[in-house]
Amino acid sequence: MTLILLAVMLTAVTCVIAWYLAIYALPVMVAVETFRLIHATEAGFLLSALVAATVALLSVGLVLLVLFKAKNPILCLLARAVFVIPAMIAGYAVVHGVTHDAIESTVALKLLCGTAGLVTGIAALMNLNGFGELAPQA
Repeated sequence: MTLILLAVMLTAVTCVIAWYLAIYALPVMVAVETFRLIHATEAGFLLSALVAATVALLSVGLVLLVLFKAKNPILCLLARAVFVIPAMIAGYAVVHGVTHDAIESTVALKLLCGTAGLVTGIAALMNLNGFGELAPQA
């Protein structure tokens, strides 16, 4: 019983942390994968880091540009999905990393991690909608 309460408490703490860090999931995932790709071509560490940082900023800029300028609602929905899906994956992974030893039931673990991923995705969507309010109204 104590272990289950500890798992619930750790899940709540990680959800709060993931809530505040959800907006950084897309640029971090893009930066890590870009760094790995560029570094695998035997480029230097600094060049790989510079390219990764540039591509991470461009990814967020592209999503915000589409949200600000696109008139097509399907395109805006796709831009939101591109922004929210990495946050959902990150929320799932954070909670799974904290609670995988505390919860023995695989079904309960998947439900808990899935809920945390959903909450983190909602947080990213709320943060993205906050940026959307800065857009000029047509």
